[in-house]
Amino acid sequence: MDEDNSNREELLGFKPQKEIFYNTLLPYADKLDEESCQHFAEIKGELSRAVALRDLKVGASYWVGQLSRYIRIYGRKFSKDDHVLLIKLLYDLVTIPELEICLVVKFSNLLSTLLKKRELLTRDDLELQWKPLYNLVESILYSRYEQHGLQLFPSNIDGTLKGLVRVCRPYFPLEATQEMLDEWRPLLCPYDITIIKGLGYFENFLPTKLPPEHHSKGFKLWFEEMMNMWDSFHNTPSFENLLVALFSRLASDNIGYVDWTPYIPKIFTRIIRSYNLPVGTQSVQIGRSHNSYDVGRTSTWMAAMLGGGSSAQDTIDKLFGGLQTFYHPSNMGRWNMKLNQVLLRLPQAVVRRIHRERYRKPSWEQSIPDSHKMTDDEITRFVLCMRPVALIAIFGKFGSHEAGLALKYLATLRPELIVPPLLERTYPAMETLTEPHRLISCMTSLVGVAGPMLRAGKWYKEGPSHILPLLRLSLPGIDPNDFKKCLVTFQMISTFVSLVPLVDCSEANLVRTDLTEEERELCSATAQFEDFVLQYMDKIFMLIENNAQDNGHTTEHLNPEQRLLELGLTSTFTSVLQQSSTPIFQSALRRLYAFTTDTVLEAKVGGRFVANLCRAAARVHPELALKKFIPMLTNNIKHQMTAHGNITKDEQLDDSLLWNIVLLSEVVRCDGSVLMNYLDELTEVLKLTLHLTCKQAYELSASTLKSLLRALTLVYPLDFRSVATDVDTPVKDYLAIRDWGKAGDLKDLGMKWHVPSDREITAAERLTHKFLTPELDSIKSVTTDNMSRDELLQRLTIVGEILMGTGSLLPGIQGKPLQLVDSMVPLTKLTFTGKTTDRVITLDGKNVREAVIEAIRPLLSFMLASCEDDTKGLFKLLSIYNAVLFFHGAKKDDFDGRWKSFQVVKKGLEDKLHGSKHHIRALLVDRVQLQNEMRLLSSTGSTITESHVILLKDLLMLALSRYSEVRKKAQASLIVGFYEFPYSYRCLLSDILSGLKDDPEIPEYKFKGSLFLLLGNGKQCMAIKRNWESLGQIWPALVTSQHSEKPSILKLIDDIMNKICKNFETVTIISKVSSSSVSDALALSQSACPKPSGLPPSEDQITAGLAGEEQRNTTASRLYRKLVDDLVELVEGGKLRWKFVEIAMELLTLMLRHDVPPPPSVILLFTKRLADDSLRVRKLAIGAVSAIQKQLKRPHKKIKVDPFSICGAPRNGQIVPGGRVDNSWHMYPKSDVPLSKEAWNRIVFVDKTHWGYYQWPSQLSVYAGYEEQPKVDRTAEELTPGELVIYTALNDQQFVDKLLDFMSLEEHKGKDKFEGKHVTLFKGIFRNFGDMFLEKFKPGVERLVTDRSHEKHESSQRCAMEVLAGIIRGSKHWPYDKLRPMWDWAGDILKKALVNITVETMDDWGSFFSVICESRDPRKLTWMFKLVMESVLTGNGGSFGDASRLFIIQHAIVQQEWRIPEILRRLFNSLSPHLAHPYKNVRDRLGGLLSNIFLYDYVIPGGAPTDNPKRSELLQYVLPQLECLKTLTPENSPKLADSQVTPDEDSGGSKEDLMEMENHKEENEERTVAIRLFKTVLKWLSASLGRMFITCTEELFALLPIICAVEKETADDELMTSCSVVMAYMSQALIQPELIPVAIRTVQEVSEMPSWHSRSSILGYLQVMVFCNFFTFNQPHIIRQIRELVLRLLCDEQLEVRQMAAVTLSGLLHCDYLTMDKDILHHFEKLSSTKLKKRQRQAPQVIAPTEALIKRHAGVLGLSACVQAYPYDVPEFIPQILMDLSNHVNDPQPIQLTVKKTLSNFRRTHHDNWHDHKQKFTDDQLVILTDLLVSPNYYA
Repeated sequence: MDEDNSNREELLGFKPQKEIFYNTLLPYADKLDEESCQHFAEIKGELSRAVALRDLKVGASYWVGQLSRYIRIYGRKFSKDDHVLLIKLLYDLVTIPELEICLVVKFSNLLSTLLKKRELLTRDDLELQWKPLYNLVESILYSRYEQHGLQLFPSNIDGTLKGLVRVCRPYFPLEATQEMLDEWRPLLCPYDITIIKGLGYFENFLPTKLPPEHHSKGFKLWFEEMMNMWDSFHNTPSFENLLVALFSRLASDNIGYVDWTPYIPKIFTRIIRSYNLPVGTQSVQIGRSHNSYDVGRTSTWMAAMLGGGSSAQDTIDKLFGGLQTFYHPSNMGRWNMKLNQVLLRLPQAVVRRIHRERYRKPSWEQSIPDSHKMTDDEITRFVLCMRPVALIAIFGKFGSHEAGLALKYLATLRPELIVPPLLERTYPAMETLTEPHRLISCMTSLVGVAGPMLRAGKWYKEGPSHILPLLRLSLPGIDPNDFKKCLVTFQMISTFVSLVPLVDCSEANLVRTDLTEEERELCSATAQFEDFVLQYMDKIFMLIENNAQDNGHTTEHLNPEQRLLELGLTSTFTSVLQQSSTPIFQSALRRLYAFTTDTVLEAKVGGRFVANLCRAAARVHPELALKKFIPMLTNNIKHQMTAHGNITKDEQLDDSLLWNIVLLSEVVRCDGSVLMNYLDELTEVLKLTLHLTCKQAYELSASTLKSLLRALTLVYPLDFRSVATDVDTPVKDYLAIRDWGKAGDLKDLGMKWHVPSDREITAAERLTHKFLTPELDSIKSVTTDNMSRDELLQRLTIVGEILMGTGSLLPGIQGKPLQLVDSMVPLTKLTFTGKTTDRVITLDGKNVREAVIEAIRPLLSFMLASCEDDTKGLFKLLSIYNAVLFFHGAKKDDFDGRWKSFQVVKKGLEDKLHGSKHHIRALLVDRVQLQNEMRLLSSTGSTITESHVILLKDLLMLALSRYSEVRKKAQASLIVGFYEFPYSYRCLLSDILSGLKDDPEIPEYKFKGSLFLLLGNGKQCMAIKRNWESLGQIWPALVTSQHSEKPSILKLIDDIMNKICKNFETVTIISKVSSSSVSDALALSQSACPKPSGLPPSEDQITAGLAGEEQRNTTASRLYRKLVDDLVELVEGGKLRWKFVEIAMELLTLMLRHDVPPPPSVILLFTKRLADDSLRVRKLAIGAVSAIQKQLKRPHKKIKVDPFSICGAPRNGQIVPGGRVDNSWHMYPKSDVPLSKEAWNRIVFVDKTHWGYYQWPSQLSVYAGYEEQPKVDRTAEELTPGELVIYTALNDQQFVDKLLDFMSLEEHKGKDKFEGKHVTLFKGIFRNFGDMFLEKFKPGVERLVTDRSHEKHESSQRCAMEVLAGIIRGSKHWPYDKLRPMWDWAGDILKKALVNITVETMDDWGSFFSVICESRDPRKLTWMFKLVMESVLTGNGGSFGDASRLFIIQHAIVQQEWRIPEILRRLFNSLSPHLAHPYKNVRDRLGGLLSNIFLYDYVIPGGAPTDNPKRSELLQYVLPQLECLKTLTPENSPKLADSQVTPDEDSGGSKEDLMEMENHKEENEERTVAIRLFKTVLKWLSASLGRMFITCTEELFALLPIICAVEKETADDELMTSCSVVMAYMSQALIQPELIPVAIRTVQEVSEMPSWHSRSSILGYLQVMVFCNFFTFNQPHIIRQIRELVLRLLCDEQLEVRQMAAVTLSGLLHCDYLTMDKDILHHFEKLSSTKLKKRQRQAPQVIAPTEALIKRHAGVLGLSACVQAYPYDVPEFIPQILMDLSNHVNDPQPIQLTVKKTLSNFRRTHHDNWHDHKQKFTDDQLVILTDLLVSPNYYA
C-alpha cells in the first residue's frame, strides 16, 4: 500500500489524501490524472480569486459547487496541505457574520464533506477555534429576529449546522472543553428552558476524542458533574435525552478509559424505563412515551460498556430475559416499534465496535486498549443473549424486518450460533407452504444471513451444504396467486445465486485429492444445479403465462404489481444466468429458446416479460444467445412481413409478428462487438419495420434501433459474475465451491469493458445517417407536404430514439458562451471524461444536434400555428428537445434510481464487520459502472449559448400552450433547463412575466402557464430567487395578476404564495467578506502541486474587489428599496382587489429585515392597516408592526457587574448549584422591596431567571441605570421619520378606539385564546414610545376589562389583557416615576378584573399573569405580587372566586421559578389552614398550586438547597391529621360519592356556580376533614409526581400505607381514582439505591396491615416498582426480601391476597427477577401436598378456609404462577408441574378453579406453537394433559 502511495506521489507531484479507487478501473483511467490535476488547479485558482475579490454570492458559490462535483467524481484527490487550506478557507467563509443563509448551507455542506474522513487529518494537522462556530450557531438557531419574521431560515438549517459541529469537534483546541464549560454552565438551571440550550450546546460541541494523555483537559472536567446531574433527573425531562446522547458519544469514543461499572444498574434501569412498557395488573397505567431515549444512542452506549470484565453483559442478559415476552408475535402493542429498534440497533452497534477493534485501519484516533477489547467468549455470550429474542421476533406482525437484520448482524459475529436454529425453523416452513407469513419471515431472514452462512468457513462448515436444498425448496414459492411470497422467493434466489457460481463441480471428486469430506459432499451436490435452473425456468414460464393479458383486456401500461414482478423476475433470472457455467447456461438457453419458439403471448405484458429474459441471456453470453435468437427472430419477422401481403398499412398487427419484434427489441441490448456480426440482418429488419403503420410495432422497432446504437456507442461492463476467474476452467485447476460467498477484490476485479471500436462507431454513424437523414428531410417538408399526424408521429419517434441511442457520441451545441450574471471570475463548468474516444458521430460532418434543431424548429412553429391540438406530436417534439439539450448518454433520473437501488442492495449484502468495501464482485462492478455513468452525466460543459437560449424559448412557447398536458411536460423540461444552465431563467423572465399582464389579448392558458412556471416543482420556485433584480420583476407582476377569478387560477396563486412564505430565505443586502477569508484565499492561490491556474490577485485587483463589493451592496440596497416602494405603491394605488392587497402585504412582511430599517412608507402602510376592515389584513399588519417595533428598538446600554461584590460574598471557584449567598441578592427579599425612587434606582435588576442558579457567567451583563438608557419621554420632534408615522396614528384617539374595537372582536367562538402576537405589538409600542400613548389606551382598557356582557365579555377581557400585558412588558426600561403611576393604574384595573373573572376567561387570565412575569426580576413585579397575595382564600365570589384566584397565583409564580422563596413560603403558610377546603374545585386548585410551591425542593448532587418550601414541611403538617385514615373501612368511610351538588350560597345563589359540597353531618367531623385533606394531598401528588425532578423521597413513603388503606376501602369514586393514579405514579418512580431499604420496609409494613385490601394493593405496587427499578433492585439481599414477602402473602388467609400474590410471583418470575430453582419448586410441591380432612374432599363445592386448605391452595397457586410465568415457552420443569396440578383438579374450591384456569390459560397461550411445544412432553403426560382439557381433540 505504501508503495502504491509513493508511486502516486511520484506521478501526481503530491500524495493524494483519498482517491475514489473506482476511477482506476475505468477503461480510460490513463487520462484521469492529468484531467484531475487540471481541474483542481482551476478550482484552486478561481475559488481563491473569487474570495480574494470578494465575489462570494456568485463566483465563490459557483466554484464551491465545482469543488463539490470534483470531490464527488475524484474523491479527496489533493494533497494534505491543500486539504487543510481548503478547510481553513471554508471555515472562515462559513463563520462570516451575517453571511447569506444559502451560502452558509452550501459552504457548511462542503466543509462537512472535507472533514468527514477524520483519519486523513490529525489534530496536529488542523486546529479549529470553536468560538466562531458557536457564534454562527447562536446567531441562527437562537436568532432574536426569527420569531418576528425579520430573519427567515430554511427548515434544514438545524441539521446542517449540527452536522458541521459534529465534524469540526475533533479539531477543537485542548482548552476548548474548559472554555465551553465556563460559557454554558450558567445556562443549566433545571427549572428554566435555557437548560435545553445549555445541554444542547454541550452535547453538540464538547470534544470527546482527545488522546488519553489529555483526558484531564477533556471529559474528566465534566463527567462526574454531568453524571450527578443526570442521576438527579428521575422523571425523564425532555432535556435528559441530550445528556444520554453525550454519555453515549463519550462511551463510544473512549472505550476502556471510562469505568462505567458503578453506574451500570442505574443506566440500565433508566434504559428499560425509557421503553415505557406496560407492567402489572393495575387499572391505571401512567405513560411516559413522550420522553423516551433515542434507541440508537442507548444501543451505542450499551455496546461500548461491554468487554474488559464489565458486568454489562450480565445486565444485558437480564434485560432481554425480561423483554423476551414483549417480542412474541402474540404480544402486540405500542412498544413493538421501539423494542424492534433495540433489537436491530444493539447488534449493529456491537458489530461496529468489533470492526473498530479488529478490522479498521489504524489511524491517529485513540484505539481501544487490549484489556477492554471484546474477547471471543464475550462475543459468543452476547450473541447467545440476543438469539432467542431475534428468533421469536422474526414472526411478529410488525418488526420482522428489524429482526431479520438483527439476525444478519448476529450471524456476522457468530454464524454457527445463528444459522442452524434459523434453518430449523425454515425447513418445516418451506416444506409445508401452508403458513405463508411464517415462510416469508424465514426466507427474508435467510436472505440476510446468506453471506455469513457461506463465509463462516471452519466455524460453520455445513453452511454451504444448505444452499441447494434451500434453492430447491424455494421454487414452490414462485406462486402466481401469492404476489408477496413470489417477490420474497425471487429475492432469496437472487441473493443466494449472486453469492454462488452455478458450476457443476461433481467431477472434482474424481480428479482432485485435496478435498475435505464437506467439500466432497458439496461437489456431489453441485450436479443438481442444472436441474434447479431448468425447474426454476419452468416456474417462471408458468408465472409469465398466468400474467399474460387476454386480447380483449389489454392495457397500455403495467400495473404496480406487474412492474414489481417484472423487476424481480428479470433481476433474478439475470443473476441465475450470469452465475451459471457455460454448460448450464446452454441448457437454460435451449429451454428459453424452446419457449420463445413454441409460445406466442401478447406483447405488452407476456411478451415484455419474456423479452426481458431473452435480454438477460444476450447480456450474459451474447455469442451463444445472439446466434440462436437473432437469425430466428429476423427470419420470422421477414417471413411474416412478406407472407401476409402488404401489412405495413395495418393499424393492428398479429400477435406473432409483435412477439418477434418485442423479443428482438430486447435481445439487441447486449455487447455491441458481437452485434456487429448481425448488423446487416438487423438493418434489413429495421428498414422493414420502422415505417409500419401499427404504432406499437414502429415504437418497438425504433426502440430496437436505439438499443442497437447504445450497444455500439456506450462504454459498459460485460461481466457481473461473483468471481473474476473463468468458471469454465477445469475443476482440477479451479474449484468454484471455494469461492462461494467470497468478496470481490478491488485490486483484482478483472473488469471486462465494452469499449466502442472505430468499426462500431463507424457502423453507428452509418446507421444514424441511414435512418436519421430521410426522417429529417421529411420533417423539413411537412409545411409543404400533406403528411398525416400518424406519419409525423412515427418520424419524430425515430428521430428521438436515434438521439437517445447516439447521445454519448454526439457533440454539444456550439456557439459563443453567454455571461448571464456579473462575476469577478469566469463561470466555466468542469467537464469530466466519460468515454474512451474523441470520435463523434456527425451527419456528413455536420453537428447532429444542430441538424435536428434546423429541422424541428420550423416544424414546431408550423404545428403551433396550424395543428396545436396534435398533442402526441408535440410530446414527441418535447422529447427531442430534451434529448438535444440535456442527453449525453445518461439520464439523471435513471442514474439516481440506479444509485438508490445500488445502495439498497449494498446495505442488504454488505459485511459491516470486515468493512473496507468487503462486497461481492457483482456489487463492486456495479459501483464502477455507476462511477462511469456519473462521469458521463458530467461529461459536457453546460455553458449556455445563444442556441441554447433559442431552444429554451421554444420550450417556453410549449410551456404556455393551450393544452394542459403539453404545458406540464414543457414546464418540467424548462425547469430542468434552468437547473442545467444556471441563471438561464433570466433570459426568459420577461417573456414569462408578460403572460401575467392585464391584457385582454393574453389568453388564459398562457396566464396559467406563466403562473405554473413561477410555481416550479418541489422546493424550487422562481418567485423565491435570491436575487433582488429578479424579485423586483416577479413580485409586482404577481401582485398585479388579478384579472382572472377562476378558482383554479386563484388556487394556483395561493400555491405560489404558500411556497414563497414557506421557502423564502432572507436575502443579503449588505455583504462583507472578512479579512481572514481573503488571507486564506491568498494562501490557497499561492499553494503548489498542482499550482493554481492563473496568477494570484494583485493588490489593484483586491482593491477593485473591495470597490465591487461596495457597489454590489449599494445596488442591492437600491433594488430592495425599489421593490418595497413598488409593492407599497400597488397597495396604496387602490386598484388591487382585496385578495391581492393581502398578497402584496404578505410579500411586504417578508421584506422586513433585521439589518435594514423599513422605509416610512411601509410603516405607514402597515400602521394604517392595523384598523382595517379585513381580518386577514389586520393580522398581517399586527405581525408587521410588531416586527417594525423590534427594528425601531433603540439599543439599551449594558454594564458588567460582579455578583459577588454586590452581596460581599467571596469567590471560591467552586461550583455549587442552588441556593448560595452570592445569588440570594437577586431573589425576592424577605422584607418588601423599597418603593422610593432613590432605593429603586440602586437595585441591580437581573431579569433572566436562570442566571446565578448553577454558576454565574464570567461576566454578568445587566442594564445600566435609567439615566444612562435611551430617553423615554420624547417629543414628536425627537422621533425618527418611521417612529413619527406610528406616533401620528396612535396619537389619534379615534384610531386607538377603532383598533381596540377590532381587536376585541371574536374570531372563533369559544376557541380564541390569549394571543402572544398582540402582546408583542403593544410591548413594542410601549417599549419604544414609553407612556406617550398610555392615556389614549386607558379608557379603552378600562371599558374592556369591566365588560360583563354575556356575548362579548370573553373577547373584550382578552383584548384588555393583551394590551395590559403589552404595557407591563413594555415598561421594562421605564424610570420609577413613570413605572409607579402605571402600576397604580394597572393594580386598580386588575382588582376590578379579578372580580369579573369568569369560567371562559380564567385560562386567558392565567396566560396573562404568566406572560407579565416571564423573564422579569421578581423585585420589578412587587406591585403584582402584593395584589395577588392580598386576598387568596377570602370566599369572595364563592368557591369559583377562590379557585380562580389560586389559578392566577399559580400562573404568576410559575415563571419566577426558584427566585421567590419568600413569596412561596408566605403562600404555603396562608394556604395550610385551608387544605381541607369543602369544595372540590378549590381543593383541586390547591393541589395544583402546592405542586408549584414544592417543585423547587430539589438539590443537584454537589449543590445546595434553596430557601424554597420543602415537601417534608407539608407532610409533617398533614400526616398526623391523616393517621385516622389507616383504619378506614367501607362501613366507616363517608359516602362522599353520594353527595349532591348544591348552589353556592356565598355566590348569591348563582346557578352557574354549582359545586360539590361534602355535607355529612352524621359522619365523624374529624374523619370528614381528613378525607378532604387527603384529597388535596392526592391532587398535589398527582400533579407533582410527573413534574418533580426527584420523584421519590423518603418522606413520601409515609403516605403509601394510607393510600393502600383508602384505595379500595372507600365508597368515594373520586377518592378511589385519585388513589389509583397516585399509586401508579409512585410505583413507577425511580428509587435511588439509598432509598431501597425504606421502600422495602414500607411495603412490608403495608403487607402486615389488617386490611386485606391494603395487602392486595401493595402486591400490585411491588411488581411495578421492581420492574421500573429492575437493575437497582437486582441485588441478592433485596431479591431475598421480596421473595420472602411474596411467598408469605401467598399463604395469606384472604383468597384475593393469595391470588394477587400468585400474579405478582408469576410476573417476577416472568421478567427473570426471581429465579425458578429447585427450592421454590420443592416449597410449592410441599405446600400443595398438604393433607385435607376427608370432609373437605367430599364436599368440593364448600369453601373451607382452614389452615390446611390455605396452605394447599398456596402451593397450587405457586405452581400455577410458575406455569403462567412462561406463556410462550415450555421449560423442562413445566410438564411435571402440569402433572402435579392435574392431581388437584378435583380438590375443593378455590383450588379446583385455580387449576382449571391455569390449564385453560396454558392451552390458550401455547396453542399457536403446540406442534413444537408438545415435543417437551412424554406420551403419558400428553395423554393426561389432553384428558384434562375441555376439548379432547383440541390439539389433534
